[in-house]
Amino acid sequence: MGDWREIYEKLVAFLEEYDPSRSFNLRGDVLATFTELREKFKEEFVNYVVNVNKLREAESWIERLKEEMEELEGELGLKGYILPKELRSFVEDPKAHLKKKIFLYMHDLLRGKLKLDEFERSASAAVRTSLRTNMRSVYQTWVLISLLKGLAKGGAKLVYPEYGILSLDRAGKQRGGGIPPNVILWVGGGYLSFFLEAPRPLGWEDSRDLRRAWAFYVALRPDILTYAGRVLNIVSEEFNPPIRRPDIIIECKELDDWYVRTRDMRGPFSKPLTAEEWRSRWIKGLYKGLAEALGVKEGEVEQAMGEKRGIRVKEPRLLYLYKAFYSPKYLILISRAPLPKGLREDLEEGDIKVYDGVGFDEGKLAPVIEVLKEEASKSSDKAPIILEGELADLVYKLSAKMKLPPLKAIKEALLRALKEGNGAPAGI
Repeated sequence: MGDWREIYEKLVAFLEEYDPSRSFNLRGDVLATFTELREKFKEEFVNYVVNVNKLREAESWIERLKEEMEELEGELGLKGYILPKELRSFVEDPKAHLKKKIFLYMHDLLRGKLKLDEFERSASAAVRTSLRTNMRSVYQTWVLISLLKGLAKGGAKLVYPEYGILSLDRAGKQRGGGIPPNVILWVGGGYLSFFLEAPRPLGWEDSRDLRRAWAFYVALRPDILTYAGRVLNIVSEEFNPPIRRPDIIIECKELDDWYVRTRDMRGPFSKPLTAEEWRSRWIKGLYKGLAEALGVKEGEVEQAMGEKRGIRVKEPRLLYLYKAFYSPKYLILISRAPLPKGLREDLEEGDIKVYDGVGFDEGKLAPVIEVLKEEASKSSDKAPIILEGELADLVYKLSAKMKLPPLKAIKEALLRALKEGNGAPAGI
């Protein structure tokens, strides 16, 4: 403990000798020595902030997630996964990921832009926040993967995405103005569509677009929205917020004491911005960054319009907000840790289905899978054509050759075949 401060003193002494101007334009052996000291500094600082047992716990959770993902690949015939950038980095190497979070703070410290206590405060917060956020993502992803695997073991088939690579990343998915699912399964009697970490902001260009999109910036965001049926877009202007009402909301809680924590709920109560106000705020941040980098004074920027203040709520109350905003048929809580008896009873009296003490035991998710199956059976969509084995390989080859999605490629190929044949139906 505290070794990072000693390494910091060595770094400062080294830079005073070889790079007093802090250009960091180092070469050869000097660069090698600086890199070694810098990496030791980041290593010891992360060790100082994060208890070794917490890192071991993170590694254990990641291993459970990887095992579940590998098993789901076999059950659904997946060709791979796309994880969000942050989560992918954390899963690959949690400690290396946390070290990345202090990079900018460290350079500001070495340049004299931050004092040592300011660095410790800011960098520590960044590391803890990243760890907490990624642990939450690991657990909710494990829950989704486990539910999909349980459904697949019961005979469910993947129908979307058609190319067989399951994307759990939402970056850029809403640019076209819609919010697509992460996965759709055919579950015997009907479809189930899953949306992880949705809704998300939509693309916009002017004030009119932004007024429409604003609702998605500030909308409450449950962990998993689930719909009975083949739902390819949940944007719906007839609702407020403009999100199609989910049949099931699944909320995952990974912390032992999540129920005593609070959250600031500013979003749903915020005043919409115009595109001009949005741009003004963006420029203000840009100017501030440039001023620091160039060593000049920041110009005066007109104060943005005031916003209504948010409210602070305890996490259990957030579940009731989800019910009020989205009116799902079921709101399901999955808690890794056991809940106090009184809290569990209160939530169940509020018509929330509670599954606590789940840990990483997929068997304890069996009742949730039954609820999902029941909702799927209410889907009115027609049964899909499931592509498997040699037929699936041929279709994907056709899709690549025609540069079309698989189903569109099949349709186009069939139309061409019918036109070239003798018995083409009228109108083709």
